[in-house]
Amino acid sequence: MSTEHRLAEVIGARTLHTSDFHQLALELAAYLLDSGQTYELEPLMRDIMAYRAHHGVVEATTVSAHQLSTQDITDIEQILRQEYPRASSLLIDKAEDPNVIGGVKLNMPGEQLDLTVRAKVNTFKRLTTAGEGS
Repeated sequence: MSTEHRLAEVIGARTLHTSDFHQLALELAAYLLDSGQTYELEPLMRDIMAYRAHHGVVEATTVSAHQLSTQDITDIEQILRQEYPRASSLLIDKAEDPNVIGGVKLNMPGEQLDLTVRAKVNTFKRLTTAGEGS
């Protein structure tokens, strides 16, 4: 097992009851900055989130143009419950991005569900132009 993977397991185990992953990221970034390993932040956070998900704590980040409604969050929780039926805890962080035209992007441990208008338009373009140029 690599040192990075072992570090992710130790941090994941010690933070299973932490619900503020922004604070976790800040503390981890401070550690990596101090040790000169800032390039490791993103993969380490992914490993920690995967460890926590495996142990029942599923974290997801929603990205949308505007604040999500209570019903939107309820729908997202249902998606997460279907994806992670054994989760004992769901933590949903909400981020706003004015570049998102409409819809929502859902970032989960190891995967992303893109339900934005831009993603749908890009899929439509790809499907309608697939036969061109041959």
